[in-house]
Amino acid sequence: MSDELFVVTVTYSPGPHLGRFLSTLSLSTERPVTVIMADNGSTDGSVEEALERFPNARLLRTGGNLGYGTAVNRAVAELRKEAGDLTPDLFIVANPDVQWGPGSIDALLDAAGRWPRGASFGPLIREADGSVYPSARHLPSLIRGGMHAVVGPVWRSNPWTAAYRQDRLEPSERPVGWLSGSCLLLRGAAFDAVGGFDERYFMYMEDVDLGDRFGKAGWQNVYVPSAEVLHMKGHSTGRDPARNLAAHHTSTYTFLADRHNKRWQAPLRWTMKGALKVRSRLAVRRSRRKGRGGS
Repeated sequence: MSDELFVVTVTYSPGPHLGRFLSTLSLSTERPVTVIMADNGSTDGSVEEALERFPNARLLRTGGNLGYGTAVNRAVAELRKEAGDLTPDLFIVANPDVQWGPGSIDALLDAAGRWPRGASFGPLIREADGSVYPSARHLPSLIRGGMHAVVGPVWRSNPWTAAYRQDRLEPSERPVGWLSGSCLLLRGAAFDAVGGFDERYFMYMEDVDLGDRFGKAGWQNVYVPSAEVLHMKGHSTGRDPARNLAAHHTSTYTFLADRHNKRWQAPLRWTMKGALKVRSRLAVRRSRRKGRGGS
């Protein structure tokens, strides 16, 4: 079997981030790597430049801005078709604003050998200021997730947010509820078993949903802090904060409504929908006011 490892990244005018993503990739693994850029309609010339500079990069145009999970699914389907209807045993999905730490992918691959029921493996993620992003979390229960959503913006040190984000745990290799989709090693058999990403999620919560479905299918999501990457958070999410905030709340409702879908839970769904709608409007208003300089 070939040692070739496939890395899928979803691009949408990623600018200079993509070049740093591709140039640091060689530090992350000793295996030969092929990068599939699932492009959702870039117009900045960055993906074309990447094709010229990096011979291991390939471009898959999705035909429009399909969202993150859908673009990943298209790329995996293309790999499956090329391999005679076989999904790669292991493959990487990562944002193009990730920069790879030395040996980071090899550390994830080693962990996959230690956890045969592991479906997803996530590294320790540092933000631009060097702080550790809480990328390994519990699933958002009604109480824990609800209190995090309601009081988190105004009381950042509240116990529900700390529990949900596992803030008070030291980094250790362990199973968790879900892992940030900004950088994941995925097991092909598990990805196929759950049908890949749910394409109803255009942006946000698709990683929470995937982790939850992996767990329900008997697989594990494994945090691997011995692997380390830097996430610059400078890709498509920063361009229109108001639109993205609204999308986040829409995706949150989709996730919660799916998991409380009994007829007798209809009043709960109405309450969640109303509360998220109000919270979304307030968050969008704050974002727009901040964008105007607080006026």
